[in-house]
Amino acid sequence: MRWLFCKYRIFYCGTETFNNQKHNILFQFNQGEKLRSLISTIEISILGVAEIGSAILQVKDIKSGTINDVLTPNRNLIISGNKIKIAGNNPSIGIYFINTETEDRIVVDTNDIVINNPSELIVVIPNLLPATYTIEVVTQYAVGTLLKEPRTASFDKILSIL
Repeated sequence: MRWLFCKYRIFYCGTETFNNQKHNILFQFNQGEKLRSLISTIEISILGVAEIGSAILQVKDIKSGTINDVLTPNRNLIISGNKIKIAGNNPSIGIYFINTETEDRIVVDTNDIVINNPSELIVVIPNLLPATYTIEVVTQYAVGTLLKEPRTASFDKILSIL
């Protein structure tokens, strides 16, 4: 079997649903009679608009080995994502641990950023008190340039210090 391609017309917003009068599906390989008869039964799911900004996708606590769960103060944390490299001169630039109860924002010291790549940050977790936290990365990084204003990537999972 050869590659399968889906040819479609433009969707004008992230909530637009598939409409067979406006959109179409086309298979580009030699189809047998059975496969051709199944085209009309294919279901299309629009998952939304693709994220093109920065995003935190996963965090891994090195000491405990947990993913998206536990934080170990004063130990390394791997933050994986897209366009999360710390860059820029705005005073708000940095990596923040935000206490979910008090909303205190604890910034990671720049000396505690071990690896600073567009898709991976390795940091030393500050000496945080036992509580639950979220993480934010504030950066002006864009591929090949700096943005005029910083943008924030917020991790949507709650992390705990036991």
